[in-house]
Amino acid sequence: MPELLSRHTTFHLGGPAAEFVTATTEAEIIEAVTAADTAGKDVLVLGGGSNLVVADAGFPGTVIKLATTGVDVETVEAGVRVTVAAGETWDDFVSTAVDKGWSGIEALSGIPGSVGATPIQNVGAYGQDVSQTIASVKVFDRELREVQSFTAEECEFGYRWSRFKAAPGRHVVLAVTFLLGTDGETGSPIAYAQLAGALGVEQGTRVPSKQIREAVLALRSSKGMVIDEADHDTWSAGSFFTNPVVAPEDVPEGAPAYPQPDGTVKTSAAWLIDHAGFKKGHTPDGLAGKVSLSTKHTLALTNRGEGTTEDLLVLAREVRDGVEAAYGIVLVNEPVMLGVEL
Repeated sequence: MPELLSRHTTFHLGGPAAEFVTATTEAEIIEAVTAADTAGKDVLVLGGGSNLVVADAGFPGTVIKLATTGVDVETVEAGVRVTVAAGETWDDFVSTAVDKGWSGIEALSGIPGSVGATPIQNVGAYGQDVSQTIASVKVFDRELREVQSFTAEECEFGYRWSRFKAAPGRHVVLAVTFLLGTDGETGSPIAYAQLAGALGVEQGTRVPSKQIREAVLALRSSKGMVIDEADHDTWSAGSFFTNPVVAPEDVPEGAPAYPQPDGTVKTSAAWLIDHAGFKKGHTPDGLAGKVSLSTKHTLALTNRGEGTTEDLLVLAREVRDGVEAAYGIVLVNEPVMLGVEL
């Protein structure tokens, strides 16, 4: 019986895979990818399924589920160099790091998905992103059919961007190496205003990693951003739209504005959605009980239990088009679209 991809995505959406392979070693990943490529089949490399919108019709090619495990630690002068298998669960790794007194990724607590997915779009939250701690990324290059390693600089990281996202599907992440501090008890400086407020400190104050993790998990839970199968607000991909970067004169009056080094300004997608008239829990006509904006956070689109991918796209288009009509800014989806488009 075909494997339904709805069982493997945090949206709980997606039809059947024509072929489904579970790979538990790097060799098995490379073998499965190479075999599919040689046969001319489409390939989907699947991690935690937390950043994926899959068509109701499913996927006509080979889905390769990453199930590799392993965390190797090397003590270095700057702290610890930690190499993590792509199939490891991201938040389990963050929890381990915090428990061991390592620092640099604690503000990324509660983010669903696998370690291998994090460098692709330079995952970030609450003032941290993985580009700040990644030392290198090991990949299998499907075009050259060889294993390569890219330094952080070679990854060409930007806001929710990397060389891997620029060439979709070409590189299969096998492992990621992080350089983490060992000052977890002293902690990292708090770079994000909302997190500083939750901790009751000024921005720039150092706070122990365990306290940062606890505060971040509480903040994310309050927004429905920590996976809870009983809570349909978490049947989502987290933030569905990226924060737009626009010319200074295009930032709407009253909207948050974060100046960028190149002279542009990043503003808040959540603010734009809310002020365009889409409030928490907004549901398109006729789709009650199927899809809606989260009741906790306007930036999350959710499956209420009976939705389909097509229902989700109706909601996403309604929000995107409404923001464009109100402010002339086109929101861009953050999740990867598979077999569908906005």
